[in-house]
Amino acid sequence: MVFKNSIFTFIILLFISSYTLTAQEKASPKSGEGISTFLKRHNRTGKEYHEQFIKLNKDKLGKNNTLRLGVKYTLPPLQSQTAATKQKNYEPLFGKEYAKYNQISSELKDACFYLVSGHGGPDPGAIGKVGNIELHEDEYAYDIMLRLARNLMMRGAKVHIIIQDAKDGIRNQKYLNNSKRETCMGSPIPFSQFRRLEQRCAKINALNKKDKEKYRRALFIHVDSRHKGKQTDVFFYHSLKSEESKRLAKTLRSTFNHKYKKHQPGRGFTGTVEKRSLYVLNHTVPVSAFVELGNIQNSDDQKRLVLSDNRQALANWLCEGFITDYKHSMKKR
Repeated sequence: MVFKNSIFTFIILLFISSYTLTAQEKASPKSGEGISTFLKRHNRTGKEYHEQFIKLNKDKLGKNNTLRLGVKYTLPPLQSQTAATKQKNYEPLFGKEYAKYNQISSELKDACFYLVSGHGGPDPGAIGKVGNIELHEDEYAYDIMLRLARNLMMRGAKVHIIIQDAKDGIRNQKYLNNSKRETCMGSPIPFSQFRRLEQRCAKINALNKKDKEKYRRALFIHVDSRHKGKQTDVFFYHSLKSEESKRLAKTLRSTFNHKYKKHQPGRGFTGTVEKRSLYVLNHTVPVSAFVELGNIQNSDDQKRLVLSDNRQALANWLCEGFITDYKHSMKKR
């Protein structure tokens, strides 16, 4: 009986191990590339990534651990800087130009954030058009999310970047190139919408169990709207039952309202705060909010979103809203 149980356990472990390997990213080397160069091209530098790569691919490597052309190698999971890597004030996901950053304060030193840009992988989200150019929601949401992550980390926060693209960091182009490379922290994003949402919540909740920070918040970022083609201000959604989620959404909206009054006096701000029964809000353990930053299918919103300065402004305002909410939360403790 013990022997049978041992065999069963071994089979289960083997299945889990096989699933883990197949869930990771794979890529083929270019002519002349060694392991270090190959990994660097995929934003994985350092001894730890090098050792992980050899362990994952020891049966595929040539003599003296050389790479073979045409072979697809498993890449080590790309870890968020604050979650796993050791180089201080450096996050490769931000891209070469922005990977290094200075910590300008410690005002968020006991805060932890889980940032999720909408859609990604096989799902581009809403698609807008400027002439023959397609604007994919997932690309613009991802760029804003990275800018927000960098802002928060510059203020001493721990940030988990849940949706990741090993190649696309923060980009200043108007028209962002579209791809399907995005992963959920190294795991392929499922085609099924339900599985995609389930995967994100599971990843956040698993990280949340390990995190010790007193203030933990999740934010889901989108740039589409329920009203196709209609120009919109920013919508903020909170969960049905959490008062902290409601307060966070209201604080973010208040910040945006103040910024619009300051930078665009007379324009008015019609962004709303609403409770919605969204899967990600209902199934995420940390206090969470969901934000729609515009309508990528509307020509006026497109003009706003394609400018990198505007995307940075949105990230700045979200960061300011989080700082306000953090200070309010910590006062109550």
